[in-house]
Amino acid sequence: MSDQQPSPRSVADRLRDARTAVRASIARRPVPWIAGGLATVLVLGSGGAVAVAAATMPTPTTTAAATASATASSAPAPTAAAPTPTPTPKGRSVPEDPPGPSALRTCTITNAASASGLGAFEGYVMNAKTGEVLFSRNGDKPAQTGSVMKTLTTATALAVLGGDHRIPTTVTKESGGAIALVGHGDATLSAGGATVYPGAPTLAQLAQQVKAKLGNTPVTTIVTDDTYWNDADAWDPTWPVSERTIGYQPNVTALMVDGDRANPGAATSPRSTDPVGRAGDLFRTALANAGVAGAANAQIVKRATTSTDTIATVSSQPVSTLIGQMIPNSDNTLAEMLARISSKESGSDGSAASLTAVYQTALKSYGVDPAGIVIKDGSGESAANAVSPNFVAHLMVQVAAGAKGLGTLANALPVSGQSGTLASRFTGANAVARGKVHAKTGWIDSANTLGGYIDAADGTRLTFAFYAIGSSRAAALPALDAVTAATYSCGGRLTGS
Repeated sequence: MSDQQPSPRSVADRLRDARTAVRASIARRPVPWIAGGLATVLVLGSGGAVAVAAATMPTPTTTAAATASATASSAPAPTAAAPTPTPTPKGRSVPEDPPGPSALRTCTITNAASASGLGAFEGYVMNAKTGEVLFSRNGDKPAQTGSVMKTLTTATALAVLGGDHRIPTTVTKESGGAIALVGHGDATLSAGGATVYPGAPTLAQLAQQVKAKLGNTPVTTIVTDDTYWNDADAWDPTWPVSERTIGYQPNVTALMVDGDRANPGAATSPRSTDPVGRAGDLFRTALANAGVAGAANAQIVKRATTSTDTIATVSSQPVSTLIGQMIPNSDNTLAEMLARISSKESGSDGSAASLTAVYQTALKSYGVDPAGIVIKDGSGESAANAVSPNFVAHLMVQVAAGAKGLGTLANALPVSGQSGTLASRFTGANAVARGKVHAKTGWIDSANTLGGYIDAADGTRLTFAFYAIGSSRAAALPALDAVTAATYSCGGRLTGS
């Protein structure tokens, strides 16, 4: 070892030594990116200043290299690399993901989706904003929808008819003392007492108009005309007859009163095998009560009217109002009427066989791809309907956004634990999602279903459809609530793997 002091050197030499010392120090003790970058700048600056001082001071006591080394050594201890900040969507703050694997989607609903109560489970979940598929279990497989079908029926009616459309019922005057009651699919037409359709038009309103037109001219024949569509397919063969006898579904005819309910004020009430005949009887009573001459003894004949001389008209409430009555209570009658009327107004024949093509054309207008869906009815009662959870979830993106009038449907959807057919659901551990799930329920013998959108715990809006196929209702409902609540809790971190 030599005690000799180093000979004087240039400023450039001293700066070069400082940089070398800094590099060596950083190699020995790496520091975080941001802090390290700042320390490096400070070190280089310090090294330069020391080098200049050493060159000008007569008796330097430290070298630039020593100063640089000391500066670098005073930096914080090494930490993990700082994560790249997460972009924040406009109007909403999002916490940064922690570094490493946890930044990925790692929240799973596997256990909830494997519950035996779900039967042959089909499910699909997507991020409504990004379109990212977060979960799919047989999600592309078309299957029976139950009353989730009513969301497709609603979207079709809004596309074809519009929310302001009203459904007319008319009376025409024929020769020889005959008048005709002509139906165009308004199942809400009421006898005038209790009704499950508040604000509905009444037979009394029609009868009063007839009296005003006819004066004292007697009526000898009352024609009932339901030929707006052919009633040959009024009852789908895949529907259990109990749906009519218990009171969930009437024969689908273009003329009926109070949804053909035996008790007009009860949503579930036995229906008849002849809605058109019942409507004729009730209209005859209304005419007699209005003082129309001869009405009490008039003959009732079912056929197409021979006249276009309209003497009375009433109209339903707007389609938007009917949707608000149909969706929360899952009214099969209104669903079937809106399906058939949509078919007629789109230029088709109003038959059940026309529905697949009518729905496909209408649903395309929302930017979704309905290829492959099979529509047997408007209510979803048929197990022969075939729509995948994938399609429902994609349609719900448009519903949640209120696109092209679909806000009417979004506003009508039952809310978990609060309204409609979800009012008594999402209890116990599943109550975490109360008020956060907006969805249509479905129930037929072979399936229980749920489809809509979720405002998840992390603020992510998800759309989804879950089908529990082949399990009992008692087992399926809590299992559906559980997998939906689990999805709510995962939010945007949900993974299907």
